[in-house]
Amino acid sequence: MEVKILSENENPLLKRREVVFQVEHNQTGSTPPRLEVRNAIAKILKTDVSLVFIKKLETKTGTRKSVGLANVYDSLEHAKLIEPEYIVKRNMPPEKPKEEGKE
Repeated sequence: MEVKILSENENPLLKRREVVFQVEHNQTGSTPPRLEVRNAIAKILKTDVSLVFIKKLETKTGTRKSVGLANVYDSLEHAKLIEPEYIVKRNMPPEKPKEEGKE
């Protein structure tokens, strides 16, 4: 998986950077998981993973390239005020089901 930043805009009013990116996934073939892309973007931008929220990730038909939009916030509190709840949930790792104790 290879991630390339296509454009990056600073939005001082919302205290975030709006990033358009492209992912080439020739090795896997399928669209990579959102969490893997999120980690790769955080590594490229040298920021904390918890501040990166991927809004859109879509694969172009017939290719092994995906284009997406991510928002990188200055603080987690500010991100939770602005981002819709479904986007925040979508960008969090899945929780493992809790096993109930057997009696």
